[in-house]
Amino acid sequence: MTKPLCVMLVAAEASGDDRGAGLARALRRRLGDGVRFVGVGGARMAAEGVQSPFDISQLSILGLLEGLLAYRRVMARVEDTVALAAREKPDVVVLIDSWGFTLRVAQRLRKLDPKLPLVKYVAPQVWATRPGRAKTLAASVDHLLSIHVFDAPYFEAEGLPTTFVGNSALTLDFSGADGERLRRELGVALDVPLLLVLPGSRPSEISRILPPFADAVAILKASHPDLAVVIPAAPTVAEAVKAQAGGWAHIVEGERGKLDAMKAATVALACSGTVTTEVAMAGVPMVVGYRLGNLTHAILKHLIRTPYITLFNIAAKDFVAPELVQDDCNGPALAREVAKRLDDPELRRRQVEAQAAALLKMGRGGPDPSEAAADAVLTLLARPA
Repeated sequence: MTKPLCVMLVAAEASGDDRGAGLARALRRRLGDGVRFVGVGGARMAAEGVQSPFDISQLSILGLLEGLLAYRRVMARVEDTVALAAREKPDVVVLIDSWGFTLRVAQRLRKLDPKLPLVKYVAPQVWATRPGRAKTLAASVDHLLSIHVFDAPYFEAEGLPTTFVGNSALTLDFSGADGERLRRELGVALDVPLLLVLPGSRPSEISRILPPFADAVAILKASHPDLAVVIPAAPTVAEAVKAQAGGWAHIVEGERGKLDAMKAATVALACSGTVTTEVAMAGVPMVVGYRLGNLTHAILKHLIRTPYITLFNIAAKDFVAPELVQDDCNGPALAREVAKRLDDPELRRRQVEAQAAALLKMGRGGPDPSEAAADAVLTLLARPA
């Protein structure tokens, strides 16, 4: 009897957990019992049979200072991950997003077994900052699965074979989502404006971004007393969100709650990240806010080569959605931009149209990324060593 293919999937954040789960499902559809999974991930990957040796929330770190403070903890988890590979002896390892963590895992796995195929899923954004990462990645892995059409030239120039698979956020299925159902469950009438608040999925984002978002909501409720507010809480930060926002927002959990909330929303106030693409897919106009640690921001502002932080703004080369970053990410400024959209249906309509046009430029309507990623992994394994 042929031994099942062992695929190791490594994800350290919520978006990577989602991509890892999708890839696991796609590989199982092709191979059935002929594949088994090991690795590191969250709840979604666990549901697909990937039992993580530790809780990935401890790796959800953003910022230079935070990274330095967490260095020993992160390196311990790197060693745990490499030890798992040494025990399980996978046939291929797919390292998903989370640049700092997955790069260190890749470099140690390369030393452990130079012949072990290593695949990076989601490229560092070298077109925006730190182009030297393309050369570093090319020396560390065998293949790149990219989610942006404009990634490949940067990495192929360094000799790294790259396959564009697309962004899973662009295939988010809203067919089962029901905004009216959510409003009924929360007791929010259909004619009441509903603000969707998305403060991020990392603990550092909750601590930095939720407070100005809360200030904005307080200002908005003073001027819009009937305003309803809902927060879909990511599993990695659900308890922190409940503790800090339970008094002024409806908190929903789970994928169904998140998608229903997106369809129910009038306007969104969103932390920069994958979720902005998801909200745009739902057809909701948004205001984007973000804050980094002061040291991180001071350094990055000299390295960033694009004026935009939101992917569909980058694709459109325009501020389709307003971006309020760092000191501009404050309650009054955020409230002002949200209020414009709450009060102006025509502005909402125009922004939704512009967001949809930008999504097309990003590849909306293309092949399913999980299926394309599965094909790429199996093609790599089929090549002669």
